[in-house]
Amino acid sequence: MRQADRQLDLLRQAARLIPDPRRQASVEHSIDLMLRQRVFALACGEEDLNDHDELRKDIALQTAVGTDKELASPATLCRFENTVQREAAEAMNALFVETFIASCKVAPKEIILDFDATDDVVHGNQEGRFFHGYYDHYCFLPLYVFCESRLLCAYLRPSKIDGAKHAWAILALLTRRLREAWPEVKILFRGDSGFCRWKMLRWCDSHGVDYIVGIGGNARLKRFGVHLIEQAEESFQATGNKQRLFGEFEYAAATWDRARRVIIKAEHTALGENTRFILTSLPGDPEELYDTLYCARGNMENRIKEQQLDLYADRTSCYNWWANQLRLLISSMAYVLFDHIRRVALKNTRLANATCATIRNKLIRIGAVVLRNTRRIRLHLSTACPHQDLFALVATRLE
Repeated sequence: MRQADRQLDLLRQAARLIPDPRRQASVEHSIDLMLRQRVFALACGEEDLNDHDELRKDIALQTAVGTDKELASPATLCRFENTVQREAAEAMNALFVETFIASCKVAPKEIILDFDATDDVVHGNQEGRFFHGYYDHYCFLPLYVFCESRLLCAYLRPSKIDGAKHAWAILALLTRRLREAWPEVKILFRGDSGFCRWKMLRWCDSHGVDYIVGIGGNARLKRFGVHLIEQAEESFQATGNKQRLFGEFEYAAATWDRARRVIIKAEHTALGENTRFILTSLPGDPEELYDTLYCARGNMENRIKEQQLDLYADRTSCYNWWANQLRLLISSMAYVLFDHIRRVALKNTRLANATCATIRNKLIRIGAVVLRNTRRIRLHLSTACPHQDLFALVATRLE
């Protein structure tokens, strides 16, 4: 993890964005060291601040962080988390974008920006805590933006808002920065029906950004595709086999500025009708656009699962809002490092598509004897380690 961070120079830059109001002459643990301590411990599966009562004495973690002294205590780390405010959080999200741009050796011809929101369950009386009717519990509603597996934005929001709120502003900022770096790049905005907002799509039309988003079904949409829906049902009744038919039409709600292309998937199975609609500015075959392009956004949901389940992005149990935003960003930084290892060091290996938890369990959380003296630190790993060949390869590629 330390070597991946050295290649990306992520945590050093992130630490410079966090204000340090302490009297510097009395500082023992710098912002840089505390940020590395939290990110590396989280990557190892230690998500609680209380874990650092023991972890602060761990020689391997001290080595990775870059010191030979005891690391910060849970109380010190708690005070550190509560120093972040809006400006630092915005700057750290911008840093994800800069890291993505810097890591691309060749300017891409096309970029697909996947937007999605998810629920982050809260159990206390945190700032910004509201009940969400769809998820049926108290939660936050963070917004994520990915480009394939690359994280570009992790933005904590209260759950009392429209799921697409602020997505337009973030899309505009991303488009501007990406076109500054790569003037010829084509940008595609992709999202589920929660992001089908006609004013946002109108902005995309006027700024040369293509889009493919879901659109919630309604009676009027079904009237446009009634012949396909009936045909799929009749064919299923006749054959007993699953039926999938595709078509397209122009559609505009009463409040929209103009009609746009809608693709319909009329599906009928033993469970009944399963009709879906997507709205797009792209030309091409409806079935190919639906199956190849739109359904591929499901990979983003796997990336969010890695954030939530493997890297504890939902461990937002602080009372203060911006402390919880920092915790989300710390999980996001750990994800960026894992993704770098997966794309660069694990390329063309048996773990090339592994999740963060799998990489952690096979290459990081493994037994070793750690010896430290004044000259060197040695890690003695077991000769029976089942992935020692892969461990050696990853270490070499990251060196």
